[in-house]
Amino acid sequence: MSALRNIARYRRRLGDFFREGNVNFAAVVGPIRRYNLTKFKADIGASPNVALLAVPQGMAYAAIAELPISYGIVCSAIASIVAPIFAGSRHTILGPTNATAFMVFSFFAAEKALAARETQLVPLMVMMIGLFCMVGALLKIADLLQYISRSVLVGYLTGAAVLIIANQLKHLLGIDDRVEALAPGNFISLCIALGKSLVDTQWQPVVIGFGTAGIYFGLSRWKPRWPCFSLALILGSALFGSLIHHPTPFEAQPTFRTFTLADLIPHMPDFSAARIFDDISALAGVAFAVAFLACLENTMMAKAIASRSGDRPEVNQDMFSVGAANLACAFTGGMPASGSLTRSVLNYESGAITRFASIFAGLITLASALLIALSPRVGFPIIDYVPKAALAALVVIIAAGLINLKNIRVCLRSTHDDALVLITTFLCTLLAPLHVAIFVGVGVSISLFLRRASRPHLVEYEFSDQGELREMGEKRKRPNPAISIVHVEGDLFFGAAELFRTQVQRVAADPSLRVLILRLKNARHLDATSVLALAELIRVMRADDRHVLISGAPREVYKVLRNSGTLDLIQEGTDREAGESNIFLHRPSNPNLSTRDALKRAQQLLGGEKADIRIFYDPNKS
Repeated sequence: MSALRNIARYRRRLGDFFREGNVNFAAVVGPIRRYNLTKFKADIGASPNVALLAVPQGMAYAAIAELPISYGIVCSAIASIVAPIFAGSRHTILGPTNATAFMVFSFFAAEKALAARETQLVPLMVMMIGLFCMVGALLKIADLLQYISRSVLVGYLTGAAVLIIANQLKHLLGIDDRVEALAPGNFISLCIALGKSLVDTQWQPVVIGFGTAGIYFGLSRWKPRWPCFSLALILGSALFGSLIHHPTPFEAQPTFRTFTLADLIPHMPDFSAARIFDDISALAGVAFAVAFLACLENTMMAKAIASRSGDRPEVNQDMFSVGAANLACAFTGGMPASGSLTRSVLNYESGAITRFASIFAGLITLASALLIALSPRVGFPIIDYVPKAALAALVVIIAAGLINLKNIRVCLRSTHDDALVLITTFLCTLLAPLHVAIFVGVGVSISLFLRRASRPHLVEYEFSDQGELREMGEKRKRPNPAISIVHVEGDLFFGAAELFRTQVQRVAADPSLRVLILRLKNARHLDATSVLALAELIRVMRADDRHVLISGAPREVYKVLRNSGTLDLIQEGTDREAGESNIFLHRPSNPNLSTRDALKRAQQLLGGEKADIRIFYDPNKS
């Protein structure tokens, strides 16, 4: 029967866990019921602006990942349509981003054996990303993202921006083939390959790139509220694309290939492949890293938008929407999706009111993809007029925008730990695969945090002549040399357990000490490691016929000791029927009462029949 009761108790706890902040699988139902014509007009007015930016950005991010550009446009469309069905935020726009795209490129660039099957493996990778995000949302992992230092993201984005710029230079200088022949595997080898290939630089792509960049900066200065990225790509392609397709010095410069309807046929994961489990194993690390980065990006972006709109961010709900969007992209031929800050801000500033603006933008983007796919049939393949150098120049501009000098300065000057995390993450991003670098940065950040947090404060106390607890001065001896009262304050989780054990053992090393009273009133977060350290201390003390008593233990500490079985060890040797105890719980009405009772118990263990102990009390209370 006890086993059945335990199973029922754990089932109730599991149910409570999922009910508290549970993911809403029908988040879109409420907004549908409250939708009206005014909201529709605002949303439909904002959506073309977002779609006009989503198409060229989808192309750019697919180019960064070195995937067919259809992957980026499809991802922009499908993620924008699916994510709002589950999202907690009403303004976020999902789709491909710089950081996630380059992480995909970095992985396949390092894994040469898998690079040949990149287009076959991407759907499986995106599906795994979606599942990781959805399971993480159900387990409320998004709540833990707030503990990731901002310095990690600043360092990672800065390093990724440098890598993107360096990688796009080969297109901007027209030395693609020369650089790829040298097969650079990291930033250093890429820089060496670029240096060796500079002698083969062509002037035509340089002119195309700088010409397109000039158009972009001119538009940004003249009409900053216009979709300058899209317009610069359109105007640059119209100008230089025409020159490329006619007998001019620019003839035969590389352009992108217009995809067809056949290219839009979903590339679904192939579960029938003989090596499916080998592929899953090979992709697990990068899929987890991209999922982590996508959720981190989306959470920070959703909070940034919420601070402007006045909404309350629902990070786990948004994490689930990222997972759903990626799962949809996996079965429709898209690349990994994340929260896009630029498109989300544009959506908000364009006057969008509800999540349906994202759906409308996705539908427009999808229609644009179909028009592009149909354009070869009417004799005008649109994408064939987009020079790779033109898009490379705009990608470099976007990447440069990721380098936020103000944030870098803040991280470097705030604390030594922030500076160390930033520099470590930045260097690892340049020298290691990106899916490894981000976790190195997170690991360093958490290690430094644990170092600061794992320092419990232990102070030995005595009673004053007025009966009040006070810190024992260094030059004063204990009133009773055989009894020590040690006040433990702070976190006693696994990171602090060893320091807790060491400090208590230092006090217990006094040969005259017979009873150690641990005052745990302000101790927090006991876990298995700290409980085992306490149990070991009790056994060591009892081996020398000495005792450990617990006073002021709050209910949370008592539950941990009881559930772990350590309470039985603490109470060993007591006559419970006679009212003896070695643990005394905290009483809010008189915080020192538990310590008085512990001192009485100490006197009893030492053989004293009377305990003349004064304790502070409120004379106004009976």
